[in-house]
Amino acid sequence: MLSVLIENKRTLALALPIMVGHVSQMLIGLADTVMIGRVGTTELAAAAFANVIFNTFFVAAIGLFIAVSVNTAHEHGAKRDQEAAEILRNSLSIAVLIGISLAFILCALNPILYIFKQPQSVTILAPKYLFWLSISLIPAVPALTVKSFCEAKNHPWAVFWIMLGGVALNVALNYILIFGNLGFPRLELIGAGVATFISRMTVLFVILYYINKSKMLASSLPKKWIGRLNKEKILSLLQIGLPTAGQLTIAFGSFSISALLIGQFGSTALAAHQIALTCTALIFMFPLGIGMAVSIRVGHSIGSKDAMSCYPITWSAHIASFLITGFFALSLILLSPTVARIFSSDPYLVELSASLLKIVALFLIFDGAQAISMSALRGLRDVIVPTILIFFSFWIFAIPFGALFAFKFNFGARGLWIGLASGLALGALLLTMRLIQQLRSFVELASSSNKNNLP
Repeated sequence: MLSVLIENKRTLALALPIMVGHVSQMLIGLADTVMIGRVGTTELAAAAFANVIFNTFFVAAIGLFIAVSVNTAHEHGAKRDQEAAEILRNSLSIAVLIGISLAFILCALNPILYIFKQPQSVTILAPKYLFWLSISLIPAVPALTVKSFCEAKNHPWAVFWIMLGGVALNVALNYILIFGNLGFPRLELIGAGVATFISRMTVLFVILYYINKSKMLASSLPKKWIGRLNKEKILSLLQIGLPTAGQLTIAFGSFSISALLIGQFGSTALAAHQIALTCTALIFMFPLGIGMAVSIRVGHSIGSKDAMSCYPITWSAHIASFLITGFFALSLILLSPTVARIFSSDPYLVELSASLLKIVALFLIFDGAQAISMSALRGLRDVIVPTILIFFSFWIFAIPFGALFAFKFNFGARGLWIGLASGLALGALLLTMRLIQQLRSFVELASSSNKNNLP
């Protein structure tokens, strides 16, 4: 028990700035949702629709961030600073390519958003907002790549403050551009998109300036930024990044499909889904931050040939996640109508959102458990089997089950969220079982290796 408490303290010390950093990024979406909700329900539904499309593609980039974090952690644990520097140099090249490619794809989708059969009022408003979200990926992907590198090098606080400053800038620009304050024109939904683009571009410039001036990171920076790319490093990133992107696409895709199905119940149902999803995503950042710290610490342990320490690292993280998500679950059950009123004064929207938030409360603990188990498995570089498990949980089980409740049993939007909750519970169980199996295998392999090395 003492080792668990010690490891929890170490994990939380690393996780705190990562958690708060993730929460700060989600606050951009929260600020947009709250401020756009004050403009109107239709505008909020359009923002929800645009974010569904945006996030479905953005998860491809998240795979890169996690690959950078895991690979850098392994090199840091093995004390190979210049190897870590090569990961940064090569990953930034990939990040620029991914940011431009995703922006181009999303902009190309703008003229044909009608194919998703959403309410016409939503389809008319969404494209201009989605355009600004799309081009904001060009600075966002490189900036978040550098953020992942710094966290894996155990220097998370500076990038945290930079990201938090980006949130503050985004909120201030929202206030000016959405509502037309300080002499600026009232841009409403478009203003929220412009604010996001400007804040993300600013963050990129500041974070690049920081790493080039940081004395603590100097030994881990490339000696030459421009040069031939390292094929081995790129393949190593892709081996982690592609399956991880697949995992996230599967999970986020299930929420996206659910949103498109919910859109068939009207703008109010879609707006309620956005409120529930925004709250879910915000709370999820806490176990995700712990999970990212677990990935890094497990990577450090494997890199330094200390597989046994993975046990207390992972189980202490599960305990911390359970306590945090349990607190938020209880809070949502008791305060769901109050939370819903933060976003809108529309009585029907508040009622529907509150009912969805109570369903959210029921699966938060499972959501946290699957985040920790998934992250630990990434730290062990086990990504293929978890991808299959996630696909089964969400696409084979959750979506059909939710659609059955929504359309056959007339639960509407609530039915689809019941399906998502069930899929998360199943995913948490399967991933935790896989983690137990993999930890046992790594420890047995390490023990065998140590015996063979004895004289």
